[in-house]
Amino acid sequence: MSRLSIVTKNRSQETVEELYRDAERRIQASQPGLCPVDLAKSFLHICHSQSCGKCTPCRIGLGQLEDLMETVLDGTGELETLDLIEKTAESIFASADCAIGQEAARMVLKGVKGFRDDYEEHILHGRCLGIQNQPVPCVALCPAHVDIPGYISLIFEGRYADAVQLIRKDNPLPATCGLICEHPCEVRCRRTMVDDPINIRGLKRFAVEHEGEIPAPECAPATGKKVAVVGGGPSGLSAAYYLSLMGHSVTVYEQRKQLGGMLRYGIPSYRLPREALDHEIEGLMKSGFKAVCNVSVGTDLSMEQLKKEYDAVYIAIGAHTDRKMGIEGEDAKGVISAVEMLRAIGDNEYPDYSGMDIVVVGGGNVAMDVARSAVRCGAKTVRIAYRRRKADMTALPEEVEGAIADGCEIVELHAPLRIEKDAEGKVAALWVKPQIVGPISGGRPAPVNSSKEEVRLACDRVLIAIGQGIDSQKFGDYGIPVKRGAIAAMESGEIASMDGVFSGGDCVTGPATVIRAIAGGKVAAANIDEFLGFHHEITSKVVIPRIRFDDHEPMGRVNMTERPAAERKCDFKLMEYCMTEEEAHQESSRCLHCDHFGYGIFKGGREAKW
Repeated sequence: MSRLSIVTKNRSQETVEELYRDAERRIQASQPGLCPVDLAKSFLHICHSQSCGKCTPCRIGLGQLEDLMETVLDGTGELETLDLIEKTAESIFASADCAIGQEAARMVLKGVKGFRDDYEEHILHGRCLGIQNQPVPCVALCPAHVDIPGYISLIFEGRYADAVQLIRKDNPLPATCGLICEHPCEVRCRRTMVDDPINIRGLKRFAVEHEGEIPAPECAPATGKKVAVVGGGPSGLSAAYYLSLMGHSVTVYEQRKQLGGMLRYGIPSYRLPREALDHEIEGLMKSGFKAVCNVSVGTDLSMEQLKKEYDAVYIAIGAHTDRKMGIEGEDAKGVISAVEMLRAIGDNEYPDYSGMDIVVVGGGNVAMDVARSAVRCGAKTVRIAYRRRKADMTALPEEVEGAIADGCEIVELHAPLRIEKDAEGKVAALWVKPQIVGPISGGRPAPVNSSKEEVRLACDRVLIAIGQGIDSQKFGDYGIPVKRGAIAAMESGEIASMDGVFSGGDCVTGPATVIRAIAGGKVAAANIDEFLGFHHEITSKVVIPRIRFDDHEPMGRVNMTERPAAERKCDFKLMEYCMTEEEAHQESSRCLHCDHFGYGIFKGGREAKW
């Protein structure tokens, strides 16, 4: 008889492992609006099934918590039940033997504190506060509520121009978003339950590249109303486009040389080619709005003048100011903000970093942009100093990996201390302090100083990319409310204390995504139209194809590919390849049509107008 034997998985264990993966995908694909109390109870049931049964708090206590939560859901619970749930969970957390019981109780406590109103609504009125206004996950998570299943079905049919026309009903910048959108629509894609989320951004780009010439849109009769838009970025351009479609006379005031905002002055052309951006802006202007560049409202033109000359004003100035690190030596020659560098590149003024050692400070997408741009500007070495771990970077994972492939080095867990100057006041080095991973705060481990010695990173330039601010002071001086540097506007875009003045985009939300800025412009346009006494509706005449029934077979996702790193890092040409027609047809065939099947058909998954 053998003393030891190798344990191998039997069929039952292998099936359980598969079920774990299925459950992970299912949780990932949960759409917004589900009842949080019901979800919390379901998660608790899974936790209870993991109990080994050794300790009473876990074996018995979790079952009691399940029973108490069930009384909340079936209408027999009372407000005192909620207190009992909290006390029971606290007791289990403090006395359970291991993490199985402790963390299960912590999840319950987090829910009681985080959505207590939902618990109380169930107890007092027998209903849930959660409302599924939009049952289609991708549409619900797109800030602009683009009809994603609709345009994907059109792409499958080969009707690319119609697909883009449908997108423009809610998003007037499809070419831009097809290249750089962070695609929140894919996060809860129901296709994840089958295999992987659909490559929505890639399909959008394919459709735009096969659209042909951008047609002039059909506009409503002139209303005689005038609207001023301050800022020619994605939010301002979106508002101007939709207001023009509604028949209003719109003028966009932009303080830079050209329109585009952060699309031009914050995103390098290897991600968003200038010819593509210019072509899209030209298409938007076919709606009839005017643009005046090199004019700064608050300096060249006052808000008082705009208020007198126009019936409504939309402020969309973005977030274009840099932020300082506040460390010694930051005034050295050769310390450049990411905003400053990318702004110059936006006007085709490329810095020459030939043979230089560059250090970038930051861990977001902008830090990756300036690092990869520095490589393309001839830098000998590029290091990215970040005080947290690489895994904690806020940049998209593909951007981080792309920067590494381009030759950038990630110096993680090193916090900037001071900048060393040479005798001429130029940058000589960035001194950093090694960090260790500390307690989790705000969902990420907070770095703390380690016992290691300070590190000297010799360099010729320090590029600072630690965030952007908002130049809101001159608007605050006019009386527009400003809170923590951002313009204080309501969700409707209205500014409470200013009749006829609206605001949206990054200057309200802080630095965010392009699609969120576009949504801000869309919302503002609708509410400005209402303020002016109208109720124009934006619709699309595109007819959606009939539903298919052959979309459920598991199939791999088509991912985007890029030019080889050795080739792309030498220029600013577009680095990402577009899908082929064959790939787009296959990828669009994977859509499960949530706008038709299930709850979508009852709730009205397609928003035909707004």
